[in-house]
Amino acid sequence: MQRVNNVVVERLKQTEDSFRRDLASARRQQVLEGEWVLGDGAPQFRAFITYEGGKTTFEMDNPTFMGGDGALPGPMHYCFSGLAACYTSTFAIVAAEKGILLRRLRVRVEATVNFSRVFGLADAPVMEEVHVQLEIDSPASDAELQEVEELALQRCPVVWTLTHSVPLRSSWRRYAAAEAA
Repeated sequence: MQRVNNVVVERLKQTEDSFRRDLASARRQQVLEGEWVLGDGAPQFRAFITYEGGKTTFEMDNPTFMGGDGALPGPMHYCFSGLAACYTSTFAIVAAEKGILLRRLRVRVEATVNFSRVFGLADAPVMEEVHVQLEIDSPASDAELQEVEELALQRCPVVWTLTHSVPLRSSWRRYAAAEAA
């Protein structure tokens, strides 16, 4: 199968055709389970992730100013990493679909995070702006790359989630006696 920008274009076309025939099949459940580690030291949190090719564990430790040891990436690192990976992959996919070759594609995500809300000190926005900057080496014209950028911004799931109100539901339950034993 042919790869363009490390994207198997034939699979994209097959998926799009399948979704066109049954739009409901485009919905996919995403699940992450994790636990706060109560022992001293890093990690403070572990996430258990099952994906198409297997399972992995992400570990997190808060920076020292947030009560951690700063020994591992913190929650915002994972948040920005998810945005960077999703947006960059969406850009590469759109470019591949359009037959636009990329010789190099790098991303930088930055934002000033205001942690005063976490401490209950202010009702200020946590972030006022997130800046995603791509560095692209491609034989494509600026107009072609601009079109790819516009489509990537429209199609990227994480960008959409950041720019639209998405209901968040939270709940909790006590461990059953059998689970705690």
